[in-house]
Amino acid sequence: MNTQTAVSQLTDHKQNQDNLSIASLVERILARDEGIITSTGAVSATTGNYTGRSPKDKFIVNDEESSDKVEWGSVNQPIDDDTFLNLFQKVTDYLGEQEEFFTFNGFAGADEKYRLPIQVVTQFAWHNLFANQLFIRPTKEELDNHNPQFTVVSAPKFKADPAVDGTNSEAFVIISFKHKIVLIGGTEYAGEIKKSIFSVMNYLLPTKQDVLPMHCSANVGPEGDVALFFGLSGTGKTTLSADPNRRLIGDDEHAWSQHGIFNIEGGCYAKCVNLSEEKEPQIYNAIRFGAVLENVVVNDDTRMPDYDDTSLTENTRAAYAIDHIDNIITPSIAGHPNTIIFLTADAFGVLPPISKLTKEQAMYHFLSGYTSKLAGTERGITEPEATFSACFGSPFLPLPAAEYAKMLGEKIDEHDAQVFLVNTGWTGGPYGVGSRMKLGYTRAMVQAALEGELASVETLQDEFFGLSIPKHCPGVPSDVLNPKKTWDDPSAYDEKAKDLASKFHDNFKKFNHVTEDIVKAGPVFRG
Repeated sequence: MNTQTAVSQLTDHKQNQDNLSIASLVERILARDEGIITSTGAVSATTGNYTGRSPKDKFIVNDEESSDKVEWGSVNQPIDDDTFLNLFQKVTDYLGEQEEFFTFNGFAGADEKYRLPIQVVTQFAWHNLFANQLFIRPTKEELDNHNPQFTVVSAPKFKADPAVDGTNSEAFVIISFKHKIVLIGGTEYAGEIKKSIFSVMNYLLPTKQDVLPMHCSANVGPEGDVALFFGLSGTGKTTLSADPNRRLIGDDEHAWSQHGIFNIEGGCYAKCVNLSEEKEPQIYNAIRFGAVLENVVVNDDTRMPDYDDTSLTENTRAAYAIDHIDNIITPSIAGHPNTIIFLTADAFGVLPPISKLTKEQAMYHFLSGYTSKLAGTERGITEPEATFSACFGSPFLPLPAAEYAKMLGEKIDEHDAQVFLVNTGWTGGPYGVGSRMKLGYTRAMVQAALEGELASVETLQDEFFGLSIPKHCPGVPSDVLNPKKTWDDPSAYDEKAKDLASKFHDNFKKFNHVTEDIVKAGPVFRG
């Protein structure tokens, strides 16, 4: 089967609504009863049973292109080419039978030297609006000459039969690097579209262009200084990078080339739980006409979103174009990073709220990628649990983690970037006992790191993790900086810290080929 011919035939259908404007897409969403308009002008839609990513339903086609490059396993599950092609035929036939479907043409990658022309074909109008907000829109001239190099085909109402179609459930997200297609079905969660293209870029950029893709947000200061914020969903990447004193490059996905940083996306996908104008004004005010709210409860009478209501899911989301943020850099390109922040939401409540890392510690914690999975970001997660996600993004990394880590280490060395570990999680006790670190304190610590105020401050070494903890930080009580002092029972802290340190060591055993200096940069306590 010639899949590119099949895609062309599909998009040539008279039912295909090609590159509709935002206003036209909103009209189609309302006419098709896919969503409603909220009091802010945003579209609100719900996603049914799937309110987060479904990692057990994600596959990569194992063929001559991917076989010796992809790190196969529970994250990158293999599926054979024939199975993919059979399912692809069913999905395209199914879409061709619909009264209408929708196509967005655009790009992934703000730097024209490295960008990927993409095409997103969706059964739902609101999914196409989602793509319109999150990917990079072409100019009229670019659209006239657009030649997609990768296509997403999404049919949420098409449900697979695992016994026949070779999937694990009715839902599937399948990437074929050979055919340059992402096939999605059985799930209405729009985040699968965004993350599948990120996975594609995480394969193509290192293997084809020697560029490091990163799961991080980024901004730039008034002096041109660039900061990266690594972290999994819910750790604060979007919130902390939306700084009124710094221009936003992007909130989630970037790449680091020989020329500097560029945003992979054209929009932001922010968590909405407990969102308020007071705490996060830039995000709050970005949710206007054109934006998409996902699984946010909306008042039937006033049409006002209730960001505190998590009855549908903890994983409530807003998707909006980056130009909905006032303080941005255009295009989303900047120089080499001066400061790198690793964000973690530690549910044990024992990691320091901020610590300065040596290069070896930076490599250790980048490979470890520790945080707590927060409720709702994946199906079946109902409360935080400790997890290790290599490079702070292993669900989206087709290649071995060590390849990304090696590239990052080389760039830290080359550009003398300063690296900090910041805990936005719990203080005063573990989840259920302590409380989440105050956002105001975290902002003050990050600001101090970015402005160089922690470069020469006196530090103390954490007894369990070997981390250098600043003794003072402007705007933060000194006792808050030392996590042990925030606990009522120091011995209980010691036990939790030993427990977490042991988890770090157990997890790191899988990195067999790491140099000894990086291994020794882990927790001091070894169990």
